[in-house]
Amino acid sequence: MSETPAASGVEHAEKASPRLLLVDDEPILRQTLAQYLDKVGYEVTEANSRREGEEKLQHANFDVAIFDYDLGDGNAHDLLALCQRLDLDMAKVVLTGHATIDLAVSSLQQGADHFLTKPVKMPALGVVLERVIANRRNRKQNTLRKKQVAAKFDPFIGTSAAIIRLKTIAERLTLSNSPIQIHGETGTGKGVLARWLHDNGPNADEAFVDINCAGLSPDFLDSELFGHQRGAFTGAATAKVGLLEAAHRGTVFLDEIGDVDMRVQPKLLKVLEEKRFRRMGDVREREVSIRLIAASHQDLQALVRAGRFREDLYFRISTLPIGIPALRDRQEDIPALAEDILHRLEAEMGRTATLSAAAVEHLQGYDWPGNIRELRNVLERALLLREKGELRPQDFYFESSNGSGDDGGDVELSLQDVERRHIARIIDQSEGISSAARVLGISRTTLYQKIKNYGLEAPG
Repeated sequence: MSETPAASGVEHAEKASPRLLLVDDEPILRQTLAQYLDKVGYEVTEANSRREGEEKLQHANFDVAIFDYDLGDGNAHDLLALCQRLDLDMAKVVLTGHATIDLAVSSLQQGADHFLTKPVKMPALGVVLERVIANRRNRKQNTLRKKQVAAKFDPFIGTSAAIIRLKTIAERLTLSNSPIQIHGETGTGKGVLARWLHDNGPNADEAFVDINCAGLSPDFLDSELFGHQRGAFTGAATAKVGLLEAAHRGTVFLDEIGDVDMRVQPKLLKVLEEKRFRRMGDVREREVSIRLIAASHQDLQALVRAGRFREDLYFRISTLPIGIPALRDRQEDIPALAEDILHRLEAEMGRTATLSAAAVEHLQGYDWPGNIRELRNVLERALLLREKGELRPQDFYFESSNGSGDDGGDVELSLQDVERRHIARIIDQSEGISSAARVLGISRTTLYQKIKNYGLEAPG
């Protein structure tokens, strides 16, 4: 599989026109508004009644809606209430020919972003729409930023030829909205790269939703991706919005896509090709526009040959393939990676430590079958056991036998188990409590407490 996309494979993504729902039961006014809004760059969908407006709201996603207050078979407040029940993330403007302060206040309380009186001046309406869309987008961006508690991880740490090549390809892929398929071994950082591609792509201001498909049952994955209607299955007491809807105009990252069941794959293909899907238990189709990033440590071509992955879906998600090198193929990057990970762990655990030259050399001499994820685990264990001071080769516990010979059986141990074993071994090798505490890099008081907690025998 080629990692470098063909010259024609990366196309500049055009920014989509804002989608606007216009609900007004006066044909002439609705037509006049629609013509103006179309002219200034909106993708307009019209509805001539409350009932038709409700149908449109349930079948498509919009960036902004204009509701006339009096609709014959209802009013704008009915539509605002539906927007709240469906938790629709869009700006809303209410128009009325009989404005009162009470009506304006009640409309704003029910979720309207703005209230305008007829007759409407078109340029003024254009300014209002731009403002409410911008305000809604800013609130959404602030919410997303608050959710990103941890600092973003750089997927391109290092100076190796492999990582420089990866960055070059990734930067080209940010110019497109086509599906991306990331392949690489477990622990290489496929999720980190997917997040970077979203944050630096054309839809960076929109949602990023990720799900690991490994081991998920077909029904559970179907419900998670596409949502379900009330009563679709036992226990479905309420309707649920799927992750695809939640990511509308944004990015969906499907990790381990090779594990997606064959029964779910056709629905995923339809989303990519037609931008349409049905919730579980629903007969109505819904529209959604997403950028898909898929990842797998498996050989998807082999899965296609084995009949476990649809060939048409494979070709659709592999428009822009990119491969992440294994850590053993870029060992010159390990010192920089280890330092970066260690700094993050220090912040998380409230501890400080440094890497000795011998420790760095020891890390570079290991094959890292678990890649960057395993490197983090090794450093986390070392930091937990050492607590402070300089990390040395003997502080590292590897998950396979080719690193620290006698620790190949530690794979299933918890950090507490590892710490207990390490302290017991240091005590056996030391000439007293002071000597053991000095080797462990902790105080005598802390060591006594750990000896008590783990039921160890204190040195004489």
